[in-house]
Amino acid sequence: EKDVNRLEKITERFSKIGSKPTLVKDNVIAVIHTAVNYLRSRASGKVVISLNLPSEDVEVPLHAALFEWVIENLCKNAIDALNGQGQIEISLTDFTQVIYIDIRDTGKGIPKSMFKAIFKPGFTTKKKGWGLGLSLAKRIVEDYHDGRIFVHQSELNKGSVIRIVLKK
Repeated sequence: EKDVNRLEKITERFSKIGSKPTLVKDNVIAVIHTAVNYLRSRASGKVVISLNLPSEDVEVPLHAALFEWVIENLCKNAIDALNGQGQIEISLTDFTQVIYIDIRDTGKGIPKSMFKAIFKPGFTTKKKGWGLGLSLAKRIVEDYHDGRIFVHQSELNKGSVIRIVLKK
C-alpha cells in the first residue's frame, strides 16, 4: 500500500510539471515533515536530518505534492554531498510577508562559480545524474510558487545552504 501511495504521489508530481498548478494555503511545516520522514526512512544512519521549525503552523500558498518534491530533491542532493555521513538541517524563518527555508548540509560545498549553474538543466556532478533535479526545483519554486531558490552560502569541504524564499 505504501508503494502504491508513493507511485500515486510521483504520478501527481509529474502530471503537474508543464502546467501551472493551483496553489492553496497550506501548512508548509507539515509538508516539510512529510518529506523528511520519507527521507529518514531511506537515508543511512550516519546522515542526521534535524529540523529547526516554528511550533505553530505556517501557511503559505502551495502545491503540497510539488513543494514536498522540492524538499526531497534538495535533501537528496545534500545527502550525496555528504558522501555517506554528516548533517542536514532544515530551518524555517517566518517574517511578516515571506518565509525563508534554509537547507544546510555539512558536505563538500559548491564553488562560487557554480552557484547559478547548478540550477541549469543538464548540470550534474554525478556519474549517473541527468541534471534535472535542481532545474525542476527552481521551476517549481520560482515559476509555480512565485518564490526564489538560490545558494545562500557555501564553503568548500564545510557545506552549503540552499535558501527558498516564499511569499505568504
